[in-house]
Amino acid sequence: MLEHSVRYLAPWSSFYVMLGSSSAALTGLMFVVITLTRGGDVPARRDGLATFSTPTLHHFSAALLFSAILCAPWRSLIPPAALVGIAGLYGIVYLLRVAAMTRHLTRYVPDAEDWVWYTVLPLVAFSAAFGGAIALEFAPALALYAIAAGVLLLIFIGIRNAWDVVTFLAIQGPPAPD
Repeated sequence: MLEHSVRYLAPWSSFYVMLGSSSAALTGLMFVVITLTRGGDVPARRDGLATFSTPTLHHFSAALLFSAILCAPWRSLIPPAALVGIAGLYGIVYLLRVAAMTRHLTRYVPDAEDWVWYTVLPLVAFSAAFGGAIALEFAPALALYAIAAGVLLLIFIGIRNAWDVVTFLAIQGPPAPD
């Protein structure tokens, strides 16, 4: 059983070490950027953070979690499939909640680009990871590509969305008080 999981997961280890390291670094960078762009004397707008910055941090953290799960020395593919599946399903539910909050924003109306990058593409990424987790025991080679695509997409979404938030804050200035 161990050879079965090692045979499929071992070739992916350097890929997930690279993505996990990148995710961890980008997560830390998000903390620095938000702190520097926000300024110390103006309270943050909670709805903007909850709908734009926090999901971006969530995407980086999820990529780190998926990477850690798939780098661990599992004896079979069932435990990583279960963990990736739970995390993928959580990501889908979380994004549906964020989409509901986004519809109720009062000071900013998201455009089509915002909906694509902050909701649709992350749903695709988490769905790919969730679907790959379901297929991991039955079609591991294909399932690992689906999970990898989802994780890589989360990182690219996070990079693009972090840039979007930073440029928005740089142009608009610090968030207005509630």
